[in-house]
Amino acid sequence: MQLYNTLSAKERESLIEQAGQERLTISFYQYAHIGNLSIFRNHLFINWNEIDVLGRIYVANEGINAQLSVPAENFDSFKNHLDSISFLKDVRLNIAIEQDNKSFLKLKVKVRKKILADGLNDETFDVTNIGIHVNAVKFNELIEDSNTVLVDMRNHYESEIGHFKNAITPDVDTFRDSLDIIEKDLEDFKENKKLVMYCTGGIRCEKASAYYKHKGFKNVYQLEGGIIEYARQANDQNLENKFIGKNFVFDHRRGERISEDIIAQCHQCGKACDTHVNCANEACHLLFIQCEECAKKMSDCCSQECKNVSALPFEEQKRLRKGKTASNKIFKKGRSEVLKFKK
Repeated sequence: MQLYNTLSAKERESLIEQAGQERLTISFYQYAHIGNLSIFRNHLFINWNEIDVLGRIYVANEGINAQLSVPAENFDSFKNHLDSISFLKDVRLNIAIEQDNKSFLKLKVKVRKKILADGLNDETFDVTNIGIHVNAVKFNELIEDSNTVLVDMRNHYESEIGHFKNAITPDVDTFRDSLDIIEKDLEDFKENKKLVMYCTGGIRCEKASAYYKHKGFKNVYQLEGGIIEYARQANDQNLENKFIGKNFVFDHRRGERISEDIIAQCHQCGKACDTHVNCANEACHLLFIQCEECAKKMSDCCSQECKNVSALPFEEQKRLRKGKTASNKIFKKGRSEVLKFKK
């Protein structure tokens, strides 16, 4: 029984191109009590592998967090399988605004301690006592209210390329970093202000809203479905779009355009740009913003050092990488000192 990928990303990419079929990029999450994680993980992999689902899915005792790609012709089969699982029946699916058949190239279903790395002890507060969900219409009304404090619950590299007008955008590297910082900064607003939060698809706000209610915030709201669903509702209902720029996404697309505004700059030359890339040097893999001109000049690398390494024969690059790790904690996603115009 196959419980793992047998194809490389390049092999999968070639098959997708040959198939020529439209694929849908989808994300969803659901908090629920899951018992035997290994059995549940294997159940998902077996069933989704059969209908060519690709993506990154985390399962934990607290629920599931999924970002995936499914052939459009298999969507009904995929939805029927979700509905056959009691706690996933009619779960809200966030379908990407901009589709890309290669958003994911492997199926990875991983068991985690948590579906969201929040650093919180869930035993210390009621995680089900969440904020009020609001749709795009209500959200637009709330953020125009002078009694509202609007907070972006994403990380600096996400809000750098796009955010809602007048939002507070914490300068943080991770979600867990933001929680205490935001509470401290908004200490004086707990009683008399409306705390309105948003994130990519809603999962971070789901946990943060419960946490902030536990911390004493009286009026807590969250954008249901996050930026992805907001953009869809704004388009379908012809609403004023109050999001400027791109929405960062965690797949090979790295972003989908919500408005035509470009609010970021190339980290290497300072030119207006909002295209995230990963350094071509696999030993670095730094996430940063790079324009087409700099990409050509630097061979898709973040520095001259990485450019030199990337030009070496593949086996030599492997030898240099041996025994070394390159983590997000080291490179801080765009904060490297080699970048002249970093945020």
